[in-house]
Amino acid sequence: MSSLTGPENENDAHEPATTSHSSRRPRKAGIGALLALVLLVNLAASLYQLPLSRVIERRLCREHYLVVDPSVVDQDGNVQERLCKVDSVQQGLAWIQGTMETAWIVGDFVMTIPLGFLAERYGRRTILCLNLVPRIVMPAWAVVVGYFEQTLPTKAIIASPFLSVLGGDCVFNSITYAIASGMTDDHVRRATYFGWMSSVSYVVNLLGPALASASMSLLLWLPFWIGISLLLFAIPAISLMDNASENHSHSSLSRNADDQARPLLSSPVLKARDANTSLLRSIIQRFGVLRSIIASHPRNMTLLLVSFVLTSLASSDTKLLVQYISKRYSWTFASTGYLLSAKAVVNFTLLTVIIPAVLRSSQKKSRHIQPELASHQMNMHYANICLGVSILGALAIALATQIWMLVPSLFLYALGSALPVFTLSLLKSPFIAPKRDEQRGDDVDPESHIFSIVMMVKTSGSLLGAPLMMVLWVRAISIGGAALGIPYFVSASCYLAALFVLSNLAVN
Repeated sequence: MSSLTGPENENDAHEPATTSHSSRRPRKAGIGALLALVLLVNLAASLYQLPLSRVIERRLCREHYLVVDPSVVDQDGNVQERLCKVDSVQQGLAWIQGTMETAWIVGDFVMTIPLGFLAERYGRRTILCLNLVPRIVMPAWAVVVGYFEQTLPTKAIIASPFLSVLGGDCVFNSITYAIASGMTDDHVRRATYFGWMSSVSYVVNLLGPALASASMSLLLWLPFWIGISLLLFAIPAISLMDNASENHSHSSLSRNADDQARPLLSSPVLKARDANTSLLRSIIQRFGVLRSIIASHPRNMTLLLVSFVLTSLASSDTKLLVQYISKRYSWTFASTGYLLSAKAVVNFTLLTVIIPAVLRSSQKKSRHIQPELASHQMNMHYANICLGVSILGALAIALATQIWMLVPSLFLYALGSALPVFTLSLLKSPFIAPKRDEQRGDDVDPESHIFSIVMMVKTSGSLLGAPLMMVLWVRAISIGGAALGIPYFVSASCYLAALFVLSNLAVN
């Protein structure tokens, strides 16, 4: 890498125009590869959820009716899906899926710091590739458990999420969002990049069910195989993204650019200086660094982190949406997938067209205001709007007793999906970040790992939300009727609490 840095510095001294032109190409290649990676990983995850629910439900349903009414089980051991919406089957499905989600989040959260140390030793590319291993194993294991029905018990499917110790969403998101942030110092362009990533994630997560519905109608196992193939295609995308981001990082460093974007999982600032340093000692040192980073930030940073916990907890209801619609309105999983895909139109339009246009318009109107202050005010304003819409959307879903009431409620809820665009952009706000003279000037830049801290905080919110939503949903099923909306009432209250927390951010 040093061989690249020297020539770049010489070019900076003698040919600034050429350097400026060449720096655009790594950024352009980097965002393209980054979006491709996010697309492939999220699409594979989206293809996994819907058929997984059906695989588990089918086995639980067969076990239930073999005891209650064997006459409804055909010669192939199948039961009509409409008969599987009984409370006992749906409660069993909720417990298994809630346990799987919790196991996935726990492993991911616990191993974030150790994997950060390994990333410093072996590189970002290695950790991202390692992150693909559990994602590939999970659909493969679902096929194995579903195929060997007479050999493996239904609960055996819970084993695969524990492989998140090799890296899960926290590791993946901290790297990808930090890379996107490091590609530009312009707050509008940065927010646009976040918007593109959010649009890819949301659109794929909601279009994926339609693809899963269509493919599982042909063969139940087909979505799993498609997902595995997509994850294999993600390997070249990781290679391209890593090279592009490293090149851009070098050019940024040569121009003394802001170092905040580099995440905990790949920052060279904390690279182990002694090759014999133990993993345990490195982990302890890393926690010390995290404490010092948080301590170096003002009270506003703590409030923003609290809001991340609350919104992550509230958004845990997304995993429940498929089973919620299927149970409450007696829809098949395939039909539910198509309904959720209609919501993608709102997300796509909002995050790829409306939000960038609003950002550009706001920038033009605030030219007479100091850029940093204008950026903070804009992000706060639209974050509060998104939270307000999310509150109304969650309440509407909870109160929707008929499917015709649910459809507009889903569209309303989708309008709040732009929230991460603005809350993540607030991390660059001068009212959130510490002043330069408050930062440590020795070996650690408090800003260099901020995205990793945020992703860990968001994961902790999901860690609370997954079992909470599972317990609430199981309880709601046992009560029945209007009580089925309990999880979404709780989500609305969490969004309301987040709105209150954000409103207390001080601007001095």
